[in-house]
Amino acid sequence: MTALIKLEGRIMNELRRKLLLSLPAITTAAYTGTAVAQGDWPSRQIKLIVAFAPGGFTDIAARLMADSLTRRLGQSVFVENRPGAAGFIGTQAAAQSASDGYTLLLGTISTHAINVGLYKKLPYDPVKDFVPVSGIAKGPLVLTVHPSVGVKSVGDFIAKAKAQPGRLTYASGGSGTTSHLAAELLKSVAGVDLLHVPYRSPSLATTALLAGQVDMMFDTVPTSLPHVNAGKTLALGISGNDRVELMKDVPPLGPILNGFNPDTWAVMFAPAGTPTGIVEKLSGAIAETLNAPEVQKRLSEIGMVPLPVKGAELVEFLRKDTARWVDLIRKNNIAVD
Repeated sequence: MTALIKLEGRIMNELRRKLLLSLPAITTAAYTGTAVAQGDWPSRQIKLIVAFAPGGFTDIAARLMADSLTRRLGQSVFVENRPGAAGFIGTQAAAQSASDGYTLLLGTISTHAINVGLYKKLPYDPVKDFVPVSGIAKGPLVLTVHPSVGVKSVGDFIAKAKAQPGRLTYASGGSGTTSHLAAELLKSVAGVDLLHVPYRSPSLATTALLAGQVDMMFDTVPTSLPHVNAGKTLALGISGNDRVELMKDVPPLGPILNGFNPDTWAVMFAPAGTPTGIVEKLSGAIAETLNAPEVQKRLSEIGMVPLPVKGAELVEFLRKDTARWVDLIRKNNIAVD
């Protein structure tokens, strides 16, 4: 019996020795497999989620990127619209996807900044659930007024608003939308009191402005341009510090109003945990795309410019923009839930 026990002991010791000797090879194989998997990415089609309905700025930008990335990555990139619940549905779906580089999200100022202040609880964490890959595009908002207001400049408008506190009205596509928050930022920066008139959608708000039912509205360049050109509305200024190609005669509001800049933006995100190698390869392909003249031209046609930021610079951009919108929302007690 004693001899049998000793024999079993020697066998077990030998098995342990062989296992320990084999561990470096197993570890090397595991790391090699991971490297190969990342190096082969992408080996199949990639899904780009847009948390809003087709036709808007985010959707247009996503399809532009998908088309260009398909050519650069050698695999099909297709857009999947998952609209609803202020962007919650699509954004949550992306957050819960596998971290393998085959599901991406074109996040926006709403999904990753404004919603943080508007809602007490989100079904996703904009920071912990995602890794920012690259900025895609940003675009200004136009301050337009109905001709009946009787002003010719933003200075005139502010003077009239100060002379008639709470009398001038502004339309928005609903509480918490960019058109709403841009006007609230204007009130804060200019020190004026304006009356908010929310509508169920931006298109209804635009219709009200055209009819003279409200005095003022912030809207995107593509939406504002035809009405301004037709003389139905007057553009007093455009957010940011630079003039926009499509509206060269409209002065930027940044120099006039202490850096006023409620620009909207879109950023490419991947689920948290996506391998660094994949993120870097995707980021490089996006950089090539944003440098392409045809992409820059198409973005310009929808009133946007490239947002070529990545890495630590992009993280800081997101942090600062989120902080300023959350601060504005809380100071003005804006809430939708």
